Amino acid sequence: MTVPQILPPVGLSGCCSLGSGPLTEADAERYAGLFKVLADPTRLQILSRLAAGGCGPATVGELTELVGISQPTVSHHLKKLTDAGLLDRRRDGRSVTHTVRPEIFAQLRTVLEMG
Repeated sequence: MTVPQILPPVGLSGCCSLGSGPLTEADAERYAGLFKVLADPTRLQILSRLAAGGCGPATVGELTELVGISQPTVSHHLKKLTDAGLLDRRRDGRSVTHTVRPEIFAQLRTVLEMG
């Protein structure tokens, strides 16, 4: 497993607030819920596979093969990610595909941006 490199802040003055400023109580609740969903290693693995494939669309079967876990487990995690608004789910006949919603991740990046 590789550990991501964490660079130190340039100066303390550059690390005094979140990128979007102080959060309202409602925003804090919303973002905490999103981060809670993302705190699962299997969900992060599924998202990384979707991102590696250009952010979707991908079927449950394709993700089951890529991640190497059972179909019910993949379906469970996809439901959690979709319910949180991180993925779009589209049914076409008997096939269901999932696509990453990049705008949500852009919002999360903005919240985490320091300085």
